[in-house]
Amino acid sequence: MRLSLLGLGPMGAPMARNLLAAAPLTVWNRTASRAAPFAELGAVVAPTPAAAAGDVVLTVLPDLVQVESLLVGEDGLLAGWRAAGIAAPVLVVHGTVSPIAVAALARRLAAEHGVQVVDAPLSGGTVGARDATLSIMVGGADEPVARVLPVFERLGRTVRHLGPSGAGATAKLCNQIVVAGTVAVVSEALLLARSAGLDPATVVELLQGGLARTEVLEQKSRKWLDEDFAEGGSARNQLKDLRFIAESAAAEGVALPTTAAVTALFERMIAEGDGDLDHTGVHRTLAGLARRPEEPHA
Repeated sequence: MRLSLLGLGPMGAPMARNLLAAAPLTVWNRTASRAAPFAELGAVVAPTPAAAAGDVVLTVLPDLVQVESLLVGEDGLLAGWRAAGIAAPVLVVHGTVSPIAVAALARRLAAEHGVQVVDAPLSGGTVGARDATLSIMVGGADEPVARVLPVFERLGRTVRHLGPSGAGATAKLCNQIVVAGTVAVVSEALLLARSAGLDPATVVELLQGGLARTEVLEQKSRKWLDEDFAEGGSARNQLKDLRFIAESAAAEGVALPTTAAVTALFERMIAEGDGDLDHTGVHRTLAGLARRPEEPHA
């Protein structure tokens, strides 16, 4: 099986290193300088997506627009699969995407090109990617999923096939409800702690020692404690996911009022110009709200 990984960002790069430890791998990245070091690790560095067209292609990209852009044109994956004579390749979408859109893409690529799409979003952050302890939520038909499960097991600790195309993406949105909500309520908790004159580090220690313990706080505590929100998973991407959640909830006819409130909070954060901060930067948004004078009653 010829395996490729496209997208060597904060998640894709450590995933590629883990895959290279066990098998040959072809890599591609839009910024070629990020791919070059992988040649020293034994990877084949492809100059174009077409040159990276293998039997299984993993895409670690933030949205479907970028995935679809790699398919078309003379340098695209579709041309590469045709040139290599690869029938029924598997295209894996690891990004957090709309379940409705990825299911539509899967139907179209299968009907028009014989490409089998598996949606397999990731949870566990860069630490999970580095340590190969990711949670991988899988959607797709049984046959292509069976082909890629051994690959996923090299990348993650918890790998589950949930159903047809879009099922993995839906599970990831459930994950994102919890992540976004946790980020918001931890931010509020630490805002209250600081306002009351408590040591935030001690409060974090106590939270992590009790029922409130969470992986989000484990990985992100330094950002809250240092109030340094400059790098990480952006608020803009968090809001993108929250909007996918709203879309999916509407399609299922279910109301999610708590998530709607969290969405409004991130919309405010981005409107205030903080969209490129780590999503924990919503702490700043909440602090600003706390400082605003109470509106007079009508």
